[in-house]
Amino acid sequence: MNTSPPTLKNGQQTQALLPWPALMQAIGQAAREMRQGLIQAPARQAVPFPEGGTLLSMPATAADLGVHKLVNVVTTNRERGLPTIHGMVSVYDGHTGELRLMLDGPTVTTRRTVAVSMLGLSHLLPDGPRHAVIFGTGTQARGHALALCDLYPDVRISIIGRTPAQTESFTAQLGRPRIQATRSVPDSADVVITATTSAVPVYGLPARPGRMLIAVGAYRADLAEIGAATLLGSRLYVDEREGARHEAGDYLQAGVPWERVHDLLDLLDAAPPGEPCVLKTVGCAAWDLAAARCAVAQQRERQGSSS
Repeated sequence: MNTSPPTLKNGQQTQALLPWPALMQAIGQAAREMRQGLIQAPARQAVPFPEGGTLLSMPATAADLGVHKLVNVVTTNRERGLPTIHGMVSVYDGHTGELRLMLDGPTVTTRRTVAVSMLGLSHLLPDGPRHAVIFGTGTQARGHALALCDLYPDVRISIIGRTPAQTESFTAQLGRPRIQATRSVPDSADVVITATTSAVPVYGLPARPGRMLIAVGAYRADLAEIGAATLLGSRLYVDEREGARHEAGDYLQAGVPWERVHDLLDLLDAAPPGEPCVLKTVGCAAWDLAAARCAVAQQRERQGSSS
């Protein structure tokens, strides 16, 4: 009997185990189980490194699986030419506690964050977007752009970066003819995704019906991507309320009344509203557990088909 521990999946291998439709479905199920108390996902623990950077610990458990995502975020790595996030997700059997799978942490974070956005988008714009605008040129911007291309073959995508040169370089790297650089949000945009770490809002246009906003980049109380006037004129959602109360800087700085804020399950269970909507996501370990479920199921299916 082979008792050697599973090998850590690299980024490409992890991505292959997390296809969008299956991952989106797993996250929807996890949102329901969170409401029912069937998933335990305590607030993430952040431990600073003495010389900069943060170690993030995010565990979650359910009847079938347990996960522990341990990642290091070092923003100064950009100056070193290194990724800003390193780490892994350990997946354990929910009955025996045995280690079953190890996934690349940054890939899981990107894929499940994008999947939450795409899940919300599929419900708030059930006919699909026609013209998407993405603020940012980093990992999350790339993940959202490619997911939109995969899920909505006819969508146009406009990218707004920090500088024109940076934006042009980013769009060239993506190499998709439907993705183009721009300097402002066109009137035709029906979804705007902000994927920056800006301390000041990058989007402040008046709230308007037919345009959905998704904010994924600001992950601390001192960061904000969407302006207060836009938020206060919109129907507001978050992926997970408890984490958002401490980390959704956009909402906190705008003084949003929390009784107005709905969670992901509210979004999934309601009919698409006719009013302007904002989905703010901060992430939680339940979505990592959903990704682990997806990966385990995909691996089992592949092993079965090859036997």
